[in-house]
Amino acid sequence: MAARRRLYDPTGERYGIPTFPWRMAPDGLATRRQLRARGLRLWYSRRYWCKGTSPIRVAYLYRLDLAKPVRPMTPAKWAVLAKANAAQRVCPECRRDAGYRIPTSLGMCVSCADAPQVAA
Repeated sequence: MAARRRLYDPTGERYGIPTFPWRMAPDGLATRRQLRARGLRLWYSRRYWCKGTSPIRVAYLYRLDLAKPVRPMTPAKWAVLAKANAAQRVCPECRRDAGYRIPTSLGMCVSCADAPQVAA
């Protein structure tokens, strides 16, 4: 219970930003995952946002009233995504489409990895 009191700083006096213990945030605030589940996104560009490190697990909270709807995927974005996924399915050894993403631990399709190595 001491940890809850330590993290409860709704005015931001102690830490510089308002902090709340687990499941004690007021209504109108949500985490990034909660925003995404509602079909919303952050209202600002994450490009300028730099997440700091902390020994305590944190979940940043965002105001629901400032969140915007998620942008829909355009045909161009779908095409680029399909091309990237297809490139990850091609085995660099046999040059065939494996039908699944090539494991990075193997670096090749499973059938090429399982094939006996021929000494030159």
